[in-house]
Amino acid sequence: MRRVEHSTSPSKWTSMRDAVARALVELGYHDDALVVVTADVAKSTRSQWFGKHHPGRLVNVGISEQDMAGFAAGLALAGYKPYIVAFAMFLLRAWEQIRNSIDRMNLDVHIIGTHSGLSNYTDGSSHQVLEDIAVMRAMINMRVYVPADPLQAYSMVHRLHWEEGPIYIRVARDDTPVITDGEFTPGKLEVLRDGSDVALVSAGPLLANCLEAAEILGIEGLDVAVVNLHTVKPIDVQGLVKLASKTGLLVVVEEHTPYGGIYGAIAEVLAHEKPTLMIPVHPRGYGKSARSLRELHLHMRLDPISIANQVREAVRKWRG
Repeated sequence: MRRVEHSTSPSKWTSMRDAVARALVELGYHDDALVVVTADVAKSTRSQWFGKHHPGRLVNVGISEQDMAGFAAGLALAGYKPYIVAFAMFLLRAWEQIRNSIDRMNLDVHIIGTHSGLSNYTDGSSHQVLEDIAVMRAMINMRVYVPADPLQAYSMVHRLHWEEGPIYIRVARDDTPVITDGEFTPGKLEVLRDGSDVALVSAGPLLANCLEAAEILGIEGLDVAVVNLHTVKPIDVQGLVKLASKTGLLVVVEEHTPYGGIYGAIAEVLAHEKPTLMIPVHPRGYGKSARSLRELHLHMRLDPISIANQVREAVRKWRG
């Protein structure tokens, strides 16, 4: 078996798409059935790395996401382990085919949506996706995961590879700070920072901003927990109930519309299990083109200071 060398230390990675590509290359040496399918974005998603290491096992269907989903379904029926790797925004073009050909038949197809949320800041709102979690988790068999950073994205692809059935993994483009050691337990939320006054719940790159916001509020005397909901479906019901019982107030921060996203998923659970005050922090409207992700987060009030301000206001109203 050929050894794959990393050009840099994993702890220095800032790109989720790079981390995912490395994981797929490595898995390709362990599983001859692994095939990657993409839609004319092999360079942008780093899928081309897989093709260089595993000639003949990267299929580019062109700008035809619907065909990509159908082709992957056919591969799964033929006994292969297909991965769909494409921009999260344009995967939505293939929702019907993913629903009917993959999820309805409960096929073993793993879907990796790159450039998710606001992470594709240069290309504007047409390429930024704020609806994919809602769309994917609405399907009956689809499981939905959102890694916090490149290390967790890397280990998530490795860990979930041996899981059967349809899976959606939502990853950002670049510039994602490393805030975890990469380990995760599927289906169990991860407490990154403990606290008892209020809990900041998020997933993906915004967790780094939440940790900074918690530090700001901590100086002011607020004990703020920060929780990584890397598994959106199946969601950790017991973990959320425990968190709600401890703090009584959840502020949910996400690069997604609150309708059906992380906020919606948590609200569905707690409405039945533990009615709790929840405050959504999310993009106001569609995104826009920006010179940096930081600039876009500032515009959307998703930067650490803006998050801290919204938590402070929520606590003030909650305490009366």
